[in-house]
Amino acid sequence: MNLRLGASLTLAMMAFCMASVPMAAHHGNVAYDTSKAVVLRGAAVTKFVWANPHCFIMFDAKDDKGNVQHWAGEAGSPSALGPLGWSSSSLQPGDTITVYIYQSRTGNPVGRLNKIVLADGTELKDSALGYREEK
Repeated sequence: MNLRLGASLTLAMMAFCMASVPMAAHHGNVAYDTSKAVVLRGAAVTKFVWANPHCFIMFDAKDDKGNVQHWAGEAGSPSALGPLGWSSSSLQPGDTITVYIYQSRTGNPVGRLNKIVLADGTELKDSALGYREEK
């Protein structure tokens, strides 16, 4: 009987570990080039989504040629951002911000936030990657 119980527990643990792998993979940052943040000054917030599992900032920023690009930046969850000073009212459409973002490796105007700087100089860092200071 003990052998059967031990085998059942072992199989249950193996199934749990195998089921956990996709969840861990979801929270990786391999889709972003985290070697250097892109800095977008004078960005205009178009939408701020305060929701689980991730918060998002949509904003417009000009590229090197002066053309407006529509960006989306992913941040941590509300429960992770709240203790860092964020709230559901941290950003409003029309706010002008500076964005430090790790751009998608595809080159598309999407990425993982490092931090944002509000017009008054307040810095709001992302929970996952915002602790890394840019040089």
